[in-house]
Amino acid sequence: MSLIHMPQRPARLPSARWGARLLSAAAAVGLGMAAHAAGLSGHNSDAPVNYAADHIELLDKENRVLLSGNVDITQDDLRMRAARGTVAYSNDGGVKIQRLDASGDVIVTRGEQTARGDVATYDFNRRIITMVGNVVLHRGGDSLNGARMVIDLNTGLSTVDGRGMGGARRGMGPAGRVSGSFAVPKKKS
Repeated sequence: MSLIHMPQRPARLPSARWGARLLSAAAAVGLGMAAHAAGLSGHNSDAPVNYAADHIELLDKENRVLLSGNVDITQDDLRMRAARGTVAYSNDGGVKIQRLDASGDVIVTRGEQTARGDVATYDFNRRIITMVGNVVLHRGGDSLNGARMVIDLNTGLSTVDGRGMGGARRGMGPAGRVSGSFAVPKKKS
């Protein structure tokens, strides 16, 4: 289903006014998608990280913690759930998380927004969250679908692209493309 409906007309060049309206509509859709993904940014990445799982294995010599079964990780108002996770840390006089990798139906939530994907990585040094594989972002009645989403917590810039998408999935556009759906306010009676 197309977000912009253009009526059938005889072939002729569009007027400058019609072209400006189409450009405005396309810009609004693009800005809406960017705002959609940006809602997961602006997070306090200095807050403590709490984690729980059915099974936790500490690999002290490797500076890793392996989490499996109902993994639930929180930091401030950000929550990540997955089937499996690995926490990599440094221990130079104090434990400091470097990176968090999660896999198996990863769900990241913050407020009313939810992002799903096959795999996610949270790089604490760069303050970047990357989700890959069948990424779907929901906020209210809106949705955004792609293969890869990168959220830069420093700048608040989020990008969604279709790279690596092997084929179309239910509700998604053609392979290699980003698609979405925006709710439209109901008309007042």
